Formats: sequence, C-alpha cells, structure tokens
Amino acid sequence: MNISRFPRRRYTLGYTPIEKLNRLSDIAGGGVNIYVKRDDMLGLTGGGNKTRVLEFLMADALEKGADTIITCGAVQSNHCRLTLAAAVKEGLKCHLVIEQRVPKSYDATANGNNFLFNLLGVEGTHVVDGGSDMLAEMEKVANLLKSQNRNPYIIPGGGSNAIGSLGYVACMQELLCQFTEMNLSMDYIVLTSGSGGTHTGMLCGAIGFNANIPIIGIGINRPKDVQRKSVFTLCDKTSDLLNLKNRPCYEDVIVFDDYIGKGYSYVTDGMLEAVKLTARTEGILLDPIYTGKCMAGLLDLIKKGYFPKGKNVLFLHTGGSASLYAYTNEFTGS
Repeated sequence: MNISRFPRRRYTLGYTPIEKLNRLSDIAGGGVNIYVKRDDMLGLTGGGNKTRVLEFLMADALEKGADTIITCGAVQSNHCRLTLAAAVKEGLKCHLVIEQRVPKSYDATANGNNFLFNLLGVEGTHVVDGGSDMLAEMEKVANLLKSQNRNPYIIPGGGSNAIGSLGYVACMQELLCQFTEMNLSMDYIVLTSGSGGTHTGMLCGAIGFNANIPIIGIGINRPKDVQRKSVFTLCDKTSDLLNLKNRPCYEDVIVFDDYIGKGYSYVTDGMLEAVKLTARTEGILLDPIYTGKCMAGLLDLIKKGYFPKGKNVLFLHTGGSASLYAYTNEFTGS
C-alpha cells in the first residue's frame, strides 16, 4: 500500500512517542499492560489527532487553489481549533460553523477552544442549532464567499472523509515502524470512535498492512450499530481511494457504546474518574469529550476481563486537553 502518492503537508517533526503506563496498568489490574501513543503531542496549536488528518486535507485544498477553509464542529471542537491553526500556518482564511449540540451552550467568551478560536484569528464563526444539516450550513458560507470571488474549501466535521482518513493509515504505518524499533508487539489498539476518520484510517491501515491487530472503538456520540455502519462505509471509500485488495469487513469494525452517557459532550462519572486517575498516576491530561470517555471505556473493559491477562493494549491519545479548561466546574464540583 503506497500512501506517498497522495499530496501531503507535514506539521509534525518525527514520530509521536509510545509510552508504557506502568502505574495506571497496576491500578487498572487484570494483568494488562497499557501503552499510550502520544498523538496529543502532534504539531499545530495544542496537538491532537486532527493534525494527521489535516496533512492530507490541507494539501488537497492547496492543490485546488483554496484561499479559505470552512469546517464545522461542536462548541469546544478540537477539530475546529486545529483546522484553524493549519489554515493560519498556510496563510489561508478560515470560517467555522459551530453546532450547539447542547442547547444554548455556545459562548464566544468561553475558555478552552473557544478562546483559542479568537486568539488564532478566525475570520468568521457561524453558530447553528444542534441537529442542523452541517454540510448545508457550510455550503451557505461557501456560497457567500464565492459571491465575493473567494475560493473556499469545505472540510467535513472531524475531517472524516476518505482523504482525511489517510492520516491514520499513515499513523498505522508509523506505529508498525515503532513496534519494530522497540521490539514491541501489540495485541489491541483502543481509540475514540466519533466522526469515524481516525477509526477508519487505523482499521484500513491494520488490514492493509497485514498488522493483525484488533482496533477497538469507544463510541462517544452514536449507538453502536449506527457507528459501526458509519465507520464501515468510510472504510469502503478509503479502501477504494487506496485501491486496497485487503480491506476491512463489517466484522472488523468493533465499537462499544456503553460510555456515552446522556450524549456527546455530556459529563459522565466514569470520564471524570478516568481523567483524574490518568493525570494523577501518569501526569497525562485527557479531554472530557473524547479521550476521557475512551479511557473510561478501556479501564472498564479491563475490569470486566475483556483483554486476556498479559496482553499489551495501546491507547491512542487523540489529544484535546484544551477543552478541559471549559469544564473546570464539573471537575471541581463548583
């Protein structure tokens, strides 16, 4: 499988580290060895998984002569932060369409990512109600810009299309190189499954490179069956783009939906506990929406004996800790 034929921008110097979480492994019990892939240390403002996705999407936008990037996300969207940062780095303008998935939750003066949107100089922020047709809303912005003789490029939520998914096909290739260099074998990879691009890229990479490592998705927004279908559909599109002979089948798409709570961005007790435990044992910050719930899922699966004793499990840290600062009341109980 050759991904070098696709145009790509580079926003990170070298590989992100793999660390063994000894103290967390001991506390989790079950005889499982927990490792972490530190994609929270990727390049661009604050790091996170979307940096990999944007390397391919921004290259495509530049090839098409774009002068403005349009994307969408929730109120504290890490994807929006990083897309805006990539646009700034490339000298492009950026418009964000923000979906209030929790009613009346947007506050332009809020801390966390909302503060960073303004600091980075977003050209336009367009707030819509939860459940809006986000593609249609982005197209409205694009049509307005086109009427001003601009050339906008739309990036879907999470950067989750076939081009964006190439970022985590590349990540799987990087991981396999690291495993060889470290003389390390990995039995499972656990990651957040949200808009689906990261899950898709890792799964296509695992199958395409014959890695034979199960990819376990912890859902944070949709019921399991809906999420599995969404990821599988994107796997098909990404496999077509890559001309894969070996491609994921539906049974390869593993998703748990037990850790969502009331819904996307809503706090859960398990998330609060997992974020605090990871910070206090390993000095690593998780975020309250994605990696916090994902870690809660990993720890619960270990407790339930899902992973056999002695197995190595890699937690893919997709970043997002900037949003912690908008949830301080939930952590302090004030």
